[in-house]
Amino acid sequence: MTIQSEVEVVDAAAMKRALTRISYEIIERNKGIKNIVLVGIKTRGIYLANRIAERLEQLEGINVPVGELDISLYRDDVHTNVHDDPEVKGSDLPTEIEGKQVILIDDVLFTGRTVRAALDALMDLGRPSKISLAVLIDRGHRELPIRADYVGKNIPTSFEEQIKVAVSEVDGMDHVLIQKLK
Repeated sequence: MTIQSEVEVVDAAAMKRALTRISYEIIERNKGIKNIVLVGIKTRGIYLANRIAERLEQLEGINVPVGELDISLYRDDVHTNVHDDPEVKGSDLPTEIEGKQVILIDDVLFTGRTVRAALDALMDLGRPSKISLAVLIDRGHRELPIRADYVGKNIPTSFEEQIKVAVSEVDGMDHVLIQKLK
């Protein structure tokens, strides 16, 4: 498939506002941020988790632990050929998640399969008291009964469209594009 057209739907300022809004919602719904661990799903979810942690620290004066979760081995939509092994980058959690309130963070929520894999991976690492989901973009088209607790922006899409999130740490700029595929 090739890209027929692309349109920027979220610029750097709008992305920052969305992450700030998510940060305020996390504080409000959890009555503070004690006992919270943010876990970013590799790759871009990690950078979004770090930005939310920075904002939470600015707002509440508390350093929230941020972990990285690699879901490569847990995906059900990648292992189509038994001879193709996924590239495992490894998970890194700075603290125990047992009994903690974990907030999983990802860039885009689409079918729900990434989140399902993340839940499986997380449960292999410990038993949190609660797991919530924060996403920058919810584009719809769920295949599993999964919903985000914190959403930066809802962007309804068609199946002929793709959401591309760029973060400065990886891509050199912050924005979200809708790409029309052909």
